[in-house]
Amino acid sequence: MRVSRAQAEENRRTVIDVASRLFRARGFDGIGLNDLMKGAGLTQGGFYKQFESKDDLIVQASAKALENGAAHWAKVIAKAARNPLSALVRFYLSEPHCQEKAEGCALAALAPDAARRSPALRQTFEAGIKHHLDILDGLIARAPGDDVRDRSIVALSTMVGALVLSRAVDDERLSRRFLQAAADGVLEGVGRDASESQLQ
Repeated sequence: MRVSRAQAEENRRTVIDVASRLFRARGFDGIGLNDLMKGAGLTQGGFYKQFESKDDLIVQASAKALENGAAHWAKVIAKAARNPLSALVRFYLSEPHCQEKAEGCALAALAPDAARRSPALRQTFEAGIKHHLDILDGLIARAPGDDVRDRSIVALSTMVGALVLSRAVDDERLSRRFLQAAADGVLEGVGRDASESQLQ
């Protein structure tokens, strides 16, 4: 039975959404096309009608995961009454976020793999990283003669690195310590957030 164009597009979106979660949970090589399509409720036969290759899907699913991550950051910030930077850092470096890989940060889950893959994928991650840095730029207070982008780079690097390391250890106390120490370090290192600075 032939699938309508609208249904085909819906199926394509479903595959991208499912892949974005499964890749974050298992890595790019941790799941095959058959299991991936099964997870989307579709057969493998339709895959090549929708995507040129698994690499094509990896790029599109990564873009979706990065986009979702930035949207989640925006929600956390919007809910924060006075200290959006603190709210964002505490959310990102929380135990629930550490444990939730499939719905968590694509940078922490997939950036090391992306570094070894195609230029198209690295460009996708570069765009996602810049978007996250833009968000941080808007939250970090500007000091005279200070380059806020450098401070955003330090903050993002610390946050992502701490999340990666906290997930990599079995020692729960050490895992929590990575999260707590990094959160404290980021907030101390970048100073007050921009909203606090404007209030004073």
